[in-house]
Amino acid sequence: MTYLYVTEPNLPGHLAPRPYLHPVHTRRGVEVTALRPADHPHHLGAGIAIAHVATPEAKHNFWGGSTYVRGEGPRLLDNHGRQRHLGWTSRDADGFTERLAWTGRDGTDLLHERRTLAVRPAGEDYLIDLSFALTNITGGPVELGSSATNGRPGAGYGGFFWRAPGSRPDVLPVPEERAHGSHAPWVALQTDAWTLAFAGGQGDPWFVRAAEFPGVGSALAWSRPVVLRPGGTLRRTITTLVADGRLSPEAIAAHLTERQ
Repeated sequence: MTYLYVTEPNLPGHLAPRPYLHPVHTRRGVEVTALRPADHPHHLGAGIAIAHVATPEAKHNFWGGSTYVRGEGPRLLDNHGRQRHLGWTSRDADGFTERLAWTGRDGTDLLHERRTLAVRPAGEDYLIDLSFALTNITGGPVELGSSATNGRPGAGYGGFFWRAPGSRPDVLPVPEERAHGSHAPWVALQTDAWTLAFAGGQGDPWFVRAAEFPGVGSALAWSRPVVLRPGGTLRRTITTLVADGRLSPEAIAAHLTERQ
């Protein structure tokens, strides 16, 4: 598993430069992340991204690609922010704690983030615990939103997001149309080669795609924005099971409820 934490100097601005996990492999070496796929070149492995981060002065896109504008639809705007690595609080073979700044297109720091990743075994497979805390460091409110909160129904993506490779994986424990927007304890994508299962999110709805492209996110602004007051902090934790082959729903649930 590789974590790219220094923003690539040649990364186009419309990709919203940010740290990400890629490649991530199963224990047997199967790759389970996708980087800049042709259908969505702003999808960067697994990480944290938000499409709408707004202050009273400006609106910023930390997701990449187009911005959904209410009443107009998607527009490619010069509003892409950047996540900057500030340093490590801790770092070892099993994980890290990192400090980041979310910097707008105009160079203003809007949010500071504390991101923690820990890897632990799950039988023959493994779990990744990823936590993040976003703190408003401006003197006014910061609004965290999504394409859905800007008027595109069902497009509440934003927060944790994992872009998987390939096409049309199976969705568990229920089909895509029922998993998308649900508050299920966990959701999974599965092929004959791998299983990815996700839990956590502190009650946020799941954003699930399989037919259009394979990806799962925990949507922190599904239908309405989250407003952080000055000094306010939003915290989330997601656990991802990375497994070889197909696992039963019972095995997935058992692994995702394991404690450290």
